[in-house]
Amino acid sequence: MTSVTPAETPFQKIHYGWIVAGATFLSGLIMAGAVGAPGIFIIPLQQEFGWSTSDISAALAIRFFLFGIMAPFAAALMNKYGVRRIVLIAQSIVAISLVTSLWMTSLWQLLLLWGIGVGVGTGMTALVLGATVATRWFVARRGFVVGVLTASVATGQLIFLPLLTTLAVDYGWRVALIAVCAAVGCAALVMLLVMRDRPSDVGLLPYGHQGLPPPAPPRASGSVTAAAFGALRDAARTRAFWILFGTFFICGASTNGLIQTHFIPMCVDFGLSQTKAAGLLAAIGVFDFVGTIASGWLADRYDNRWLLFWYYGLRGLSLLFLPFTDFTFFGLSVFAVFYGLDWIATVPPTVRLTAQKFGAERANLVFGWIFAGHQIGAALAAFAAGFSRTMLATYLPAFFAAGALCIVAAVIVLMIDGRQRSSTGLAPSSAS
Repeated sequence: MTSVTPAETPFQKIHYGWIVAGATFLSGLIMAGAVGAPGIFIIPLQQEFGWSTSDISAALAIRFFLFGIMAPFAAALMNKYGVRRIVLIAQSIVAISLVTSLWMTSLWQLLLLWGIGVGVGTGMTALVLGATVATRWFVARRGFVVGVLTASVATGQLIFLPLLTTLAVDYGWRVALIAVCAAVGCAALVMLLVMRDRPSDVGLLPYGHQGLPPPAPPRASGSVTAAAFGALRDAARTRAFWILFGTFFICGASTNGLIQTHFIPMCVDFGLSQTKAAGLLAAIGVFDFVGTIASGWLADRYDNRWLLFWYYGLRGLSLLFLPFTDFTFFGLSVFAVFYGLDWIATVPPTVRLTAQKFGAERANLVFGWIFAGHQIGAALAAFAAGFSRTMLATYLPAFFAAGALCIVAAVIVLMIDGRQRSSTGLAPSSAS
């Protein structure tokens, strides 16, 4: 396929980076639907197959773990083979896994298809795709672009969860799953037609770049594994990496692994219907869409460490408050507003701090490892909350623990040194 140049598009006055960002946004929101969909199928799967909450949660935990641990290798694959090629492969893996699961009858098939298949496929894009697009295509507005692309996760919830829940309740979980597969196919077609790897592929400079053109990055010639672990080796020498890794671990434990996976069945425990609970989760997505874009705008202007301090602190307080809402409409509405505004508002400042400390060209590799920490936390929370529900007949201990961890994250994030990276691409010293 020949490369698209600015002169060949109907958007001649728009920098092509915005078109790439739009395609990435679409891919992100659809993959978010693929990641979040299994959470609304917990109850239908229990009813049809008799699997326990902890059994299903094990598959979702595997999915979250692989969703994260694939990130640094996905970044290395994108650097070596190109963004478009890797994203299309990832979307194909997700589609094949979901389509095959329409005929599953055993728990091991759930673990294989929804755990390993969906985990690997979605992990090959995840937030690393947005970080790669933002750092390659944008100098100006980078934080804003990260915010918008991250907000695609919230938009995916807003669009998909109420629709999929309605389809699952009225027509069965398989019909809802077919809808997800069709959406993934549409996203793949858009990426095939629109996505380009770098601005130089269409004869452009990154948006907002001033001065001489940046030197062409060296072609990644080593193995993907060596590139991924090389970035980890260098980053692991700095305190900044371990603080970002640890706080993002807590971020995953308090969002994807807990709320995205178990919020609907927990609300059902307290007498709400699946449809109403999904509507509340979609409302959280609405507020997160606003909060994450606002976070990107703020990340371009203010100290990102203090932004993370407030985000984690407020999230922790909202999680500690949730059990005291009595699950009334008013109480849950208050929770949806405060929790929703910073669901993933942590991503733009975390990406900016990563680029600041380790350089734009290596930012996607290092952020991949930081995101792996996010999903390890999500996997642990997904399983632990399901175990709590099975053994203690309540999810509440998991929510109290997540709230307390968020308060810890708010404190330790201020220990990151505010200085820029050195010319070597690493932080100024191992203490930074």
